[in-house]
Amino acid sequence: MSNHKNVNALTAGGVLVSLGIVFGDIGTSPLYTLKAIFKTVKETGQFINPDLVLGALSCVIWTLTLQTTIKYVIITLRADNKGEGGIFSLYSLVRKKAKWLVIPAIIGGAALLADGIITPSITVTSAIEGLKLKFPTVSVLPIVLAIITLLFVIQQFGTNLVGRLFGPIMFLWFAALGVSGLGQIMHDPTIFKALNPYYAIHLLVTNPGALVILGGVFLCTTGAEALYSDLGHCGKDNIRVSWIFVKLMLIFNYLGQGVWVLKNPNYDPHIVNPFFELVPQGLVLYMVALATMAAVIASQAMISGSFTLISEAVRLNLWPKVRINYPSVQKGQLYVPSINWLLWVGCIIIVLIFKKSDNMEGAYGLAINLTFLMTTILVAVFMLRKKFPKYLIVLFVILYGVIELAFLVGNMAKFIHGGWVTLLISSALLSVMWTWYNSRKIKNRFVKYVEIEDYYAILNELSNDESVPKYSSQLVYLTSANFKTEIESKIIYSIIQKEPKRADVYWLVHVDVMDEPYTMDYKVEFLIPGKLIRIDFKLGFRIEQRVNLLYRKVVEELVKNGEVDITSQYTSLNKHKITGDFRFVLLEKHLSKFTNLSFYEQSIMDYYFVLKRLSLSEVSSFGLDSSYVEVEKVPLIFVTPDDIELNRLAI
Repeated sequence: MSNHKNVNALTAGGVLVSLGIVFGDIGTSPLYTLKAIFKTVKETGQFINPDLVLGALSCVIWTLTLQTTIKYVIITLRADNKGEGGIFSLYSLVRKKAKWLVIPAIIGGAALLADGIITPSITVTSAIEGLKLKFPTVSVLPIVLAIITLLFVIQQFGTNLVGRLFGPIMFLWFAALGVSGLGQIMHDPTIFKALNPYYAIHLLVTNPGALVILGGVFLCTTGAEALYSDLGHCGKDNIRVSWIFVKLMLIFNYLGQGVWVLKNPNYDPHIVNPFFELVPQGLVLYMVALATMAAVIASQAMISGSFTLISEAVRLNLWPKVRINYPSVQKGQLYVPSINWLLWVGCIIIVLIFKKSDNMEGAYGLAINLTFLMTTILVAVFMLRKKFPKYLIVLFVILYGVIELAFLVGNMAKFIHGGWVTLLISSALLSVMWTWYNSRKIKNRFVKYVEIEDYYAILNELSNDESVPKYSSQLVYLTSANFKTEIESKIIYSIIQKEPKRADVYWLVHVDVMDEPYTMDYKVEFLIPGKLIRIDFKLGFRIEQRVNLLYRKVVEELVKNGEVDITSQYTSLNKHKITGDFRFVLLEKHLSKFTNLSFYEQSIMDYYFVLKRLSLSEVSSFGLDSSYVEVEKVPLIFVTPDDIELNRLAI
C-alpha cells in the first residue's frame, strides 16, 4: 500500500508523469477547438471580426478557468477516495447519502465511456490531417485507421514501457504549443485583451449565434473529467502544479491562433486549420509528428481510464462481470479485453462514418457535457457530506448548473451533426448499467433468508452421519447474507435436501465491496466450532476478487494457528496427514416461469439474462479453479419442503 502513497507526493518526476497521463486529452484540444468555433461562425453567415475573435478567445480562457481550474483542479480533486478519483470513486464516497445517486453516477459513467470512443477518433484524425499542408493529395483515413488499430493492439501488453516516454513527449508538445503561440502574439500583443471576461460576456449577450459558438468553445475543456479520473495515478499536488504550466501554454497557443485568424479573416475553416498555420513551413511535418504522438497519448489516457471505469463498475455491480487482466506490475495497470475491442470497433465506425475531424466535432462534447453535469450533482452531495458552508454549495450548484446547461443547449445544436451518435452509444452503455443494477435489486427481493441457528443441529448430525456418502472434506458456499445469523434458504436446501452433502467442515464465504478503493480485510466466525465457519472479506472497489486465493490464504493462517484442522478424515489418508479435498458449490439462479413480475421488471430480467450469457461466469469472475467447483442451478423462487408442509396444514 505504501507505494500508492508515494505517488501522491509532489515531485519533479510526478509533475512530468502527470503531463503524460493526465493532460493528453485537454492538451490536444487546440488542434480542433478554434477551428470548430470559426467554422460554426461562418456557417451561421457571420464574418470574422475582432469582436468575435476576442469574444471566442475570452470564452475559451474563462471556460478553462471556471470549468477546469476552479471546478476540477481546485474543488473536485478534493473529493479523493483514499487517493483515487473518477466518477465511480466519487459515487462510492456519497452513495450512502441517497439511493438515487446511482442515476447520475451511471449516466456520467456511460457518457465518459462514449467519450473514450470519440477521443481517439477526433484527436488522431486532426493530427494526421496536418499532413495535407505538405502533401495535399495524401489519403488520411488509412493512416488514421492503422494508428488507431495499433493503439488498441498494444493495450494487451501493458503500457509500462511507453508510459515512461509520455511525460517528456507531452512536455515537448506543451512547449511547442506555447512557443508557436508566442511567435504570433509578438506580432499583435493587443490580443491579451481577450483575458478580460467582458469580451466573453459581450459575445454571449450580443451574438445571435452565441449558443452554437458555445458548443465549439466547450471542446477546450473536454479533458477535465479525465484529469479527475487519473488522480490515483499522479496525486492531486502533481496535477495542480503541472496544470499551471499546461494552462499557460494552452492560452498562449489559443491567443496565437487568434492573432493569425485576425490577420486572415477570410480564411476557410473547412480547409485550413489555424493551429498548423502558426508553425513555419519547414517545421510543419515535425509538428504533425508531435501532434500525432500527443493524440496517441491522449487516446491512451482515455482507454486506460475506460478500463479503470469498467473494473470499478464491475465491483460496484453496475456492469456485467468481464475478464480483467493485469499486464504489468505497475499499480492501476489494467487491461479489459472486451472493452478494448468494443472501443476499437466504435473508433473505426466513427472514423468511417465521419471521415474528417470537422464532422466529428459534432459528435464530440455532447456526451462529456452530461458527465460534467452529473459530476456537479455528485460533488455538491460530497460538499454537503463534508459540511461545506451552505452558501458555497448553493453558489457551486447555481454557477456550474447554469454554465453546463448553457453548454448543453449549445451542444444540442450538434445533435443532427453527429451528436446523436454519441448519445446513441451512451444510451446503449447506460441501458447495460441500469439493467445490471436493477436486476440485482429484483433478484434480491426473491432471496429468502433463514435463521442459521435453526440448522446447527442438523448440520452437525449430517457431518457425522456415515450412512450418507461424503461429498467433500471441506465444502465452501458463497453467501450474500450480510449477517452471520442468516443464510439463504437455497444453501440449506442444497446441503440438506437437494442431495444431502456430508462434509467434515462447511464454510460460508461472504464478499463485501467497500467504499474505499484498496481495503483488504477479513473476519472469521466459528459458528459451529470445527464444523461451520464463516469468512467475511472486506475488499475495496479496486481490488480483484480472487476468492479462491484469498480463501486459501485465510485457511492456511487458521491451520498455522491451530484453529482449524483440514487433514482428511478418511482413516487411510489421516494417518499420513494428507490434506482433505475442497469443493466450492456455486448456486446459479434462473427465473421460474410463474414469477409475478411487472412487464418492466420482466423486460429488465430478460435483458439481464442476455447480458449474463455474454458475461464472465461466476466461477471465472471469483477466480475459482473450475476443477473444484460444482455449479448447481436453482430457481430464483423455489418452494422448500417446509413451505409445502405449511401449505398442506393450512388446507
